[in-house]
This record gives sequence, structure tokens and C-alpha cells, in this order.
Amino acid sequence: MLYPDGMTHAERLAQSFLAHRTALTTLLSEIPEESATHAPWDGAMTFISLGDHLDASSRGILAALGGQAPSRDVVPSQTLQEARMRLQDSGQQVTAALTALSDEDFARVVPAFGGRQMPVSQLAELLTAHEAHHKGQMWLMARQVGVKPPFFMSM
Repeated sequence: MLYPDGMTHAERLAQSFLAHRTALTTLLSEIPEESATHAPWDGAMTFISLGDHLDASSRGILAALGGQAPSRDVVPSQTLQEARMRLQDSGQQVTAALTALSDEDFARVVPAFGGRQMPVSQLAELLTAHEAHHKGQMWLMARQVGVKPPFFMSM
């Protein structure tokens, strides 16, 4: 399916995901390393663990899009810089994978979380929604450590 601007549905999804991921990596580049382990409450995820969570989730959804089980062997990042690099890498992989989807791919049903079966279209949209959800948490956390977040999406 082509939109009036000539973009495919897959390209639109990839563009939307990348707009969120780029804004997130921009924010994380402004967080000082000494704030990397800031958590808004006891037991909450830190900047590093949220970055790792988004990276692992992205890679898990990529695996599901390909009909594979996600890897459970995630080694935590030791620094915020390492988490940023992982997010940049998985962001490129997700963007490429989403862009490559055909209209027929969106109708495919694949194994997802907890044994659920989901259409690829729903899984692809869930990826961006999940990204935006946790990015919002990091926006608030950034303000808590004195960093003014950039615009919520990269345009």
C-alpha cells in the first residue's frame, strides 16, 4: 500500500519508530554518566536498565517478526555509553527490518509473547508503542537529574 507521499506502510512504521528511537538516543547522549544509575524509586529501572530493556525488546520483536524465539541471554550494559551503542545498533536493525516488510508480511501471524499469536502488523505497531512508553519514563527521569529533554520525536 502506498500513501499519497509515495511511502509504503512499512516505511511509515520504520519512520515512526526511528523518530522515537533517535529522540531517545539524543536524550541519552545528554545524560551524564554519573546519572546512569538514577532510578525514580527503589526497584525502578535506571537509565541503563531501561536502555537495555528497550534494546532487548526490540531484538525480541525482530526475532518474532522472523518467526524465531527471542534470546533470553542478555548481558547488562556496564555503562550508559554501552547502552546507547546497543540502542543505536538495534535501532538500525529494526528500521531495516520494518522497511523490508511487504503488505503480505503484515498479514502473517507469528508467535509473540507468552505463546500468543499476533499479526506482524500488530507486533510492529506494538514495538513503537512500547518504545514511546519507556521513552516517556526517561523524559521524566531526565528532568529529575536536571537534563531538559529534546522534542519528543526527531523530525
